[in-house]
Amino acid sequence: MNIKHIFFDLDHTLWDFESNSSKTFELIFKKNSVGVRFDDFIRSYKPINHKYWKLYREDKVSKADLRFNRLIEAFDELNYKVSDDLIHTLAKEYIDFLPNHNMLFDGAIDILSYLKPKYKMHIITNGFEEVQHKKMKNSDLLPFFEKIITSEEVGVKKPNPKIFHYALEKSDASPEESIMIGDNFEADILGAKNVGMYTIFCKFNGEVATEKVITVSKLGQIKNYL
Repeated sequence: MNIKHIFFDLDHTLWDFESNSSKTFELIFKKNSVGVRFDDFIRSYKPINHKYWKLYREDKVSKADLRFNRLIEAFDELNYKVSDDLIHTLAKEYIDFLPNHNMLFDGAIDILSYLKPKYKMHIITNGFEEVQHKKMKNSDLLPFFEKIITSEEVGVKKPNPKIFHYALEKSDASPEESIMIGDNFEADILGAKNVGMYTIFCKFNGEVATEKVITVSKLGQIKNYL
């Protein structure tokens, strides 16, 4: 491998989405006097949110549908009645407050500090445009990266090859000198492999690789390959 460019996913790879999401829900539930048991809600919400993000990647639901339906389904599963107005309020406040919580995965700053002198680094994310830049700024990630490519900017989501081609072109990189590092096997790994990029799969959430690829269970293990 003659790698010159590293493309990172953001959520669930560098930025600890689950921890920051839980803190955000705790805040807005208290603010809006939501009386559901918090642990029960999070347990219900996680798989529902995962389902809706997959549908969103596949263009089967809109951003507005994702934000509304993932909440209403979680509350319905717990038989907790909430008004549509409250759902809309929670959906908006969740996005507004989420970037204020900025826990990173262990070793994130260390591995980025190690890689930065050696490579040009970029972000490719399916996350919402208005949130991702705030997350990176508030968590002190911005200085490490040259280009930040969001799916909303491109008009398609990973694993669509168009977003990877766009990212390569914007970064003045070729596939054979580029590597994608991410936690979602379908979106990050297969998506990047399909355009000829190298990959490192961050197996952080129990997802199983369906093909043989370089796999790490901690960010620090990337040093074994780069």
